Amino acid sequence: MRQGITPSFEYLSVRHTGGWTVVALHGEIDIAAALTIGPRLDTITTLPRRRVVLDLNAVCFLDACGLELLCRARRRSAARAGRLVLVCVRPRILLLLRITGLDDDFTVLPSVADAIPGSGPTAAP
Repeated sequence: MRQGITPSFEYLSVRHTGGWTVVALHGEIDIAAALTIGPRLDTITTLPRRRVVLDLNAVCFLDACGLELLCRARRRSAARAGRLVLVCVRPRILLLLRITGLDDDFTVLPSVADAIPGSGPTAAP
């Protein structure tokens, strides 16, 4: 296994880059997924000052349980002086965040490269 990569689980994969923990969620994030994702996100957001990117670009469905996962991760990060950024370009997910008013509670960026300074393809070697 390559350094910095955590094995993929059913609904998420985790990697570490540039001092950030990148959690890529994928598939349908509903009540069943929440049972798997919740404890993993809780573990990730436990450490103080942890910087986390939640990449939602491979999420095809997000329900109220999925929204609660995002909110819980944001609250845990904030309580520990951490930072949590969402990455998403999926119109339906962005609409859901907007109509629930959560777009004001999260920083939402289009790519992991935009979320992590210096991590994009134009980053210096």
